[in-house]
Amino acid sequence: MNDQNEHPQRYALVNELHARPSPQLEAPCTAVYLALKERGDAANRDRAKDVEHLAELCVRHGAARPDSSVGHHAAQLGRYQLRWESHTEFVTYAAFMPGLPPRPFDPSAGAIFADDWQRQSHGKRVAAVMIQVDFLPDDPAEIMPRLSAWFASDSLTMVWVLEEAAVVAGDFRIDPAGWMRFAVFVKRGTDSGRIGRIVQRLLELETYRAMSMLGYGRARIVSEQLNALEPQLNDIVQSMTDDDRPAETVLHELLAVSAQLESAATQHAFRFGATAAYEAIVHDRVVALRERRFMGGQMLTEFMTRRYLPAMRTAKSAENRLATMLDRSERAGDLLRTRVDVWRGAQNQELMQRMDKRADLQLRLQHTVEGLSVVAISYYAVGLAGYALYPLASALGIDKAVLVAGLTPIVIGGVWLAMRRIKARLHDGHP
Repeated sequence: MNDQNEHPQRYALVNELHARPSPQLEAPCTAVYLALKERGDAANRDRAKDVEHLAELCVRHGAARPDSSVGHHAAQLGRYQLRWESHTEFVTYAAFMPGLPPRPFDPSAGAIFADDWQRQSHGKRVAAVMIQVDFLPDDPAEIMPRLSAWFASDSLTMVWVLEEAAVVAGDFRIDPAGWMRFAVFVKRGTDSGRIGRIVQRLLELETYRAMSMLGYGRARIVSEQLNALEPQLNDIVQSMTDDDRPAETVLHELLAVSAQLESAATQHAFRFGATAAYEAIVHDRVVALRERRFMGGQMLTEFMTRRYLPAMRTAKSAENRLATMLDRSERAGDLLRTRVDVWRGAQNQELMQRMDKRADLQLRLQHTVEGLSVVAISYYAVGLAGYALYPLASALGIDKAVLVAGLTPIVIGGVWLAMRRIKARLHDGHP
């Protein structure tokens, strides 16, 4: 095969499909699991710190340090088989050991994740899960006393999974040691890969449920902000019809509210988007378990519908409400711009009317001035012409008054014609 014909990422992308297989587990066994997330913008965190924290755990248990650029890692740490993965917002540590702790869900099973080591992490726990895998008795009803002792009855879920290959039970509560507990009872002869897939799906179910619930917390914050901004926006919209309020004042108020809404949308958009994605994964993992009712108990789907989906609806409602208020503020801005445009149009019309009146007055004044100019020029012209023609008039015996009277209309007509010609040439653009 010619390597020149291969896309440079083909092999890397195919290998990624097989980079994180489900663990191979044999009953009985115990799984302990942590999901750690940094506060704030965890998606843009320094991932080298995550690898360094992983390296510290490996060194503690005598294993080799991982490569600094890895996104997933597997190692044998004493009795534990460790699997580490880096995700967009969080990192996960899953440790599997054969056998069961001395007491059911004994915190000592999680000793691999020492408290001092956890405190060194830049992230905080968003999920901590302990799963015990044991064999299912020939009579499945025999596990009921144990489930009643281990879990709270009001939230206990117990279901058959994967065509009745195993029974999964849990109450989605955190025990005094900080672990969320699940019990898995598998039928004898169940394939190790199937057991591993059951455990992996339970771990992912709890992880993405916890991550999606972050959106619920964010929704409560957003709702408080919107509760404060909505009355302000309503007052601004209502004040647009009040001619006594200057448009500039209303505009400043609207800009302040719009800026806060845009800031909230920018700040919370990622969280709401991630919440929707995590919720979809939760439902996918529940479906992948292919659950069936066990001994009349509550199913995972029923628990999610009653306890989980309302929180997701709250998050979605807050997101939709924020989007709606953004649209309202935008429409309010459009209305305000229309009001300002109408007001400016009225001002421009009034200004044009004033200019027309001023131009009419100027035209009348100009005509008056032109008339006075003709009279003044004619007066002086008649005087000059009289002086020039007095000798001739005396020789002809013409009276001076008669001479002036005869010159006056002629001079006035000549001056008027001259002024008309000058005005016409100016209007035509000639010098």
